Amino acid sequence: MIRVLVVDDHAMVRTGLAAMLAADGDIEVVGQAPDGRTAVLEAVERHPDVVLMDLSMPGIDGVEATRAVLDAAPATRVVVLTSFSDRERVRRALEAGAVGYQLKDAEPDVLREAVRSASRGHTPLDPRIAGVLLPQAGAPADPLSPREREVLSLVTEGMANKQIARALGITERTVKAHLGNAYRQIGVADRTSAAMWMRDHPPS
Repeated sequence: MIRVLVVDDHAMVRTGLAAMLAADGDIEVVGQAPDGRTAVLEAVERHPDVVLMDLSMPGIDGVEATRAVLDAAPATRVVVLTSFSDRERVRRALEAGAVGYQLKDAEPDVLREAVRSASRGHTPLDPRIAGVLLPQAGAPADPLSPREREVLSLVTEGMANKQIARALGITERTVKAHLGNAYRQIGVADRTSAAMWMRDHPPS
């Protein structure tokens, strides 16, 4: 059973999503949150596998809420569900740690499959979003997010995870999560190899 937390500031949307997600029987909505602050509290208490995150909310918006949820519960997978598809919003959400980005007009089956995909460690992106993320012609795509590159830069300086966490204002668990993701992206297994990769692949 895939445990899901639904975050949206509209009660009717939350209720509809909860009913739709549970339709096939392999997804359980373990909580709902009307704003980013509540989302963090619910994520810590409910331990969802996937958080379905709205972007436009009062107070803490979906981007900051994504970052805060992952700081508090790094194993959680966040999938953004929004009406916005512009490059800047997509970029900010993915840099905050979201693994998927879906639009609210998606078919129910597509959305349920996106949740399943995220729970399996994949990156469910709406096809309309993929074009937004394509790099400029002739520019190589950086396999690392800005935050992952920032963490690895501090690794190359010889900092331990605890020091990196203090320097960046995040938890040590989050540092470990960023390192694990970065190692997978660049195909290394340890800090020394990662430092060598950083030396040979400066930011473009």
